[in-house]
Amino acid sequence: MRIHLTSLHVDNQDKALAFYTDVLGFVKKTEVPLGQYKWLTVVSPENPDGTELVLEPDEHPAAQAYKKGLVADGIPATSFAVDDVQTEFERLKARGVVFTQEPLSMGPVVTAVFDDTCGNLIQIAGQA
Repeated sequence: MRIHLTSLHVDNQDKALAFYTDVLGFVKKTEVPLGQYKWLTVVSPENPDGTELVLEPDEHPAAQAYKKGLVADGIPATSFAVDDVQTEFERLKARGVVFTQEPLSMGPVVTAVFDDTCGNLIQIAGQA
């Protein structure tokens, strides 16, 4: 068994696609119109056949409450692995990404947290 898809609720799919591709560097894998919304996924360019991140509309009230609760408590919605957190922090900061937590060493890992502009906090993590 392996993870095929994982979802992230976003407040605007087009804005999310632009942020996740143009700013973060993911690649669009699937875009299928489904009425008002679409089935929209991105993948890592390092593993285009790997796990897909579904950029789900957050229209359901439970999704909105969940997102707001996580952000209010400073909890990331998901975590992305990077080779070097400090290097990735500097690259993303230079691209205008707003961090809520700068790189922080926590034993064997280093993490940083940023705002994805779509209602989520996202963690990047790597080995110390």
